[in-house]
Amino acid sequence: MDYNYPIRHDWSTAEIIAVAAFYEAVEKAYESGIQRERLMESYRDFKKVVPSMAEEKTLLKEFEEASGYVCYRVIKAAKEGMDNELIKGVQR
Repeated sequence: MDYNYPIRHDWSTAEIIAVAAFYEAVEKAYESGIQRERLMESYRDFKKVVPSMAEEKTLLKEFEEASGYVCYRVIKAAKEGMDNELIKGVQR
C-alpha cells in the first residue's frame, strides 16, 4: 500500500480506526476475500462515523482515486450476498 487513507483530522482516534478498518476490509475483499458479515460490520462502524451520504460519497471517491478499489461494488456485493458468504474477486 503506497497511498494514504482519506480521513478527517477532526475525528477521534477511535473514529479513525473504524474508518481505516473499513478501508482495509474493502482492500481484503479485492485481494484475498473477506467474510460478508465482517465486511458489513466494518461498514456499519464506518457509517457511525460518517452518517452523511454526501460525506460518504466524498470519502469513498477519495479512497477509490488513491487505491483503485471501488467501495460501492464491494458493499453492493455484500448486501446482495448470503450470511456466511466470502466476498472476493470483485471486479475493479
